[in-house]
Amino acid sequence: MSAAREPMRRVLVAGGGQLGILAAIALRRALPACEVVVVGGDPGPASFADASPTAMPFTNKLHDRLGIEEAAIVTRAGGSYRLVTRLSGWDAGGAGGVVAYGEVLDPALKTAFARDWGKVRLPGAGGPPAGSLAEVLAAAGRFAPPPPGEPTPISSVDYALRWNPAAYRDLLIQAAEALGIGYVAGVIDRIEPGEGDTIRAIGIAGQGEIEADFFIDCTGPQAALLASHPGFAFTDWSATLPTRHVYIGEPTAPLIALEDRLTLTGGGWVSEVAGIDGRRAMLGTPGPIARAEAEALLGARALGAVALTPGRAAAPWLGNVVALGDAAARFEPLGPLQLDLAHRQLALLIEMLPGRAITPLEREEYNRRSVLMMEGVHEVLALHFATPHAQAVFGARPLPGRLAAVIDQFERRGRIPFREELPLLGQEQFALMVALGWTPGLPPAALAADAAGEAHARAAFQAEAEAALAFAPPYDQWLARTLQASRAPAG
Repeated sequence: MSAAREPMRRVLVAGGGQLGILAAIALRRALPACEVVVVGGDPGPASFADASPTAMPFTNKLHDRLGIEEAAIVTRAGGSYRLVTRLSGWDAGGAGGVVAYGEVLDPALKTAFARDWGKVRLPGAGGPPAGSLAEVLAAAGRFAPPPPGEPTPISSVDYALRWNPAAYRDLLIQAAEALGIGYVAGVIDRIEPGEGDTIRAIGIAGQGEIEADFFIDCTGPQAALLASHPGFAFTDWSATLPTRHVYIGEPTAPLIALEDRLTLTGGGWVSEVAGIDGRRAMLGTPGPIARAEAEALLGARALGAVALTPGRAAAPWLGNVVALGDAAARFEPLGPLQLDLAHRQLALLIEMLPGRAITPLEREEYNRRSVLMMEGVHEVLALHFATPHAQAVFGARPLPGRLAAVIDQFERRGRIPFREELPLLGQEQFALMVALGWTPGLPPAALAADAAGEAHARAAFQAEAEAALAFAPPYDQWLARTLQASRAPAG
C-alpha cells in the first residue's frame, strides 16, 4: 500500500496583480492547510493579463469555483456584460460579423447557416440570419444575467464579464485577506537555488528571504522566476505574429453596450472594450507610429506604448516554478485571450497540484497541455492576419501549426477540425472565420439539406428569439437599477 504524499507547506506567488492574487486564492482554496504568500506589486501595463479589463466565459466558472461573486464584480468593481464581439475591416468586402459564445445551435440551423454564410441560398431565402440568441439580444440592447437554477428563455446565452482592473484587484485582495493569504511588498532581488533544479527561496530587497516549496511566477513578461531557471527557453512567435507595438488609450466616457469591437484599420488593429467606467481602447501596429496618429486611431489620449516580441516559454513548469499569464506567453491583446489563457492554465494547475515532492510525469503532462493552450492561442491570433486585407496592413506571414489545414477544411467543407485545448469552440471559430472574411465550403449535409427541416428549425429559433427579447429587460435600465440598489442604505 503506497504512503500518502507529504503536502506542500508554503506556496509563494510572485506578482501582486489581478492574476497573482486570483492564483493565490485558488491555491489557498485547493490547499487549505498550506500557507500562501503573495510577493511584489502589480506588474504594470506591459503585463496585458494583469491590465486586462475583461476575460471570457471560462472565467465566470472559475470565479464561481473560487467564491468570487459575479454580483460583487458588477456592484463593486465596475462590472458589465459582453454578449458578442463585432469585427469590422478585416474582410475585403467590409461586411464583418459578430462572434458570440457557446455552441448551442440546432444542428439543422448549423447546416443552414453554413449555406447562408457561404452565400448559397435556398429558393425564397433572405439574407444570413442572426447566428445566436446572443446576437439578437445584443442588437436589441436587452439582457440581464438569468437567475441561477431557474430555466428562462435566455438561460442558454453565454456571456463574458468586464470590470475596472484596479477595482477588481481590490475586490480580490479583500477575498485573499479573508482567506488568510499573506502579502509582502517589495522587489525580488535574488533567487536562492535549492536541490536539483528547484528554487529554495527568493530574496526581497532590504527584507531578507522567503522560502517555499512551490513558486508561481505571475511577474509579467519579464518572468522573473522562470527566466532565471537554467532550463528556461523561449519559443519566438515573431515569424508568424506581426504586431510589434501596442498603444494603450486613456479610458474615455462610459459606454454601456453588450458588444465590444475589434477593427482593422489602415494603420493597425483597434480593440475597444465598453464599460461603465469608460471605453478602453488599444491599438496594435506592425511598427512605431507618431503619437498623433496613434491617438487618432485610438480615439483617445495615448497613455503609453509597449514594444512587443511575441512568444512563449518552451516549458512553463520548470523544477518547482510554474509561470502563468504573460510570464508564460506574451502576445498582442487582440481580444481577451491573455486573461483567458492565464485562467485556463491556473485551472489546469489546480487540477494537477503536486505534493511537496514533484514527479517528472506531473510536470510533463502540465507542460504538454499548457503548451497546447498557448499554441491554440497562437493559431487563433495568426488567423486574424492571414486574410489578404490584413496582410495588406501587416504583411504576409507563414501560418503556424495546423492553421493551414484548418483554413483548407473550412473553405472546402465548412468544418473546423477538432484540436485539444483550443480557446474557442467550433461554432465560435466558425463565426470568427466568417467575420474575418473566409467563405465556408459546403459539407454534403448542406448540399442535400431538408428544406422543410430547416424551415422548422428557423421557426423554432425565431420563437426562441422572440421569447428571449420579451424576457430580457433593456440592459442599460437593468444595469442602472442594479447599481442604484447596491448604493441604497441598508434598513
